[in-house]
Amino acid sequence: MYLLYGLEEFLINQEIDKIKNNNNIDDIDIVRYDLENTKIENIIEDASSISLFGNKKLIIVDNSYIFTGTINKKLIEQNTDILTSYLNNPSNNIIIFKILKEKLDERKKIVKLFKEKGIVKDFNRTNNINKYVVDMFDNYKIDNNNVNLLIDRVGNNLEILNQEIEKIKQYKDTDLNVTNDDIINLTSKNIDTDFFTLIENIVSKNKEKALESYFEIIKEEEPIKIIVVLSNKFRLIYQAKNLYKKGYSEKDISSMLDAHPYVIKKCLETGRNYSDKTLLECLLKLANLDIDIKNGKIDKNIGLELFIMTL
Repeated sequence: MYLLYGLEEFLINQEIDKIKNNNNIDDIDIVRYDLENTKIENIIEDASSISLFGNKKLIIVDNSYIFTGTINKKLIEQNTDILTSYLNNPSNNIIIFKILKEKLDERKKIVKLFKEKGIVKDFNRTNNINKYVVDMFDNYKIDNNNVNLLIDRVGNNLEILNQEIEKIKQYKDTDLNVTNDDIINLTSKNIDTDFFTLIENIVSKNKEKALESYFEIIKEEEPIKIIVVLSNKFRLIYQAKNLYKKGYSEKDISSMLDAHPYVIKKCLETGRNYSDKTLLECLLKLANLDIDIKNGKIDKNIGLELFIMTL
């Protein structure tokens, strides 16, 4: 029995693949449930029965919110006593409970019992992202400068990084030396990464870094579009942060705000470091700047630079 939690879904999915391969589980013997719309007793009943083919089953349970402090009236009520009984007398099948949350609720009896009876693993963001990038390249050679270039260009989402690295490896084929030109020519620059870097520098009042980020973005985008995108990002950060505080999962927030999961993850990472007041102040200043530009009170380029400089 496994409980895999954290914000790095890519690493969790890698662990699931490892468990599957180590136990020689065929795809036909994998069953997937979502705890947000399935009663725990149905899952335990399945886990207690044998496969149609007499093999060991692998049961994956997504959104396993019962191990966290999530409070959401829309979620169905679960009887964790049934899981408690199963933990004390499990079958030969494998159950993996998966939850994309930063922390478990350590006060819950079910969490304490799972730590005694099962295997609990944390898959939150690591500071050593460079190591994961190097590992993804397998036997290809890439120096640290080019690893940093790739992360700066693509962002630090491991799933997206893996996709871009696979593109490079397919192109390079038997040439195992990855160069600066390979990264520039073969990967897609993630403009969202530049915007989030700009936002982080703006709200932390790092004017020099904020201007550096702005001058990079201005090469690709018009000032008016930058103002619109910044406003949308600040609004999204504020909304995502407050929905998360109410107990909604990243998946819920992504669906409710109609935004890509990677964008929501970045919003939550950024919002965690700044107050609601700071985010709303930036949003208000951008709205006023937009009005002043449209009314001809200030030049769009000067206005945006002053916005950054006067925070």
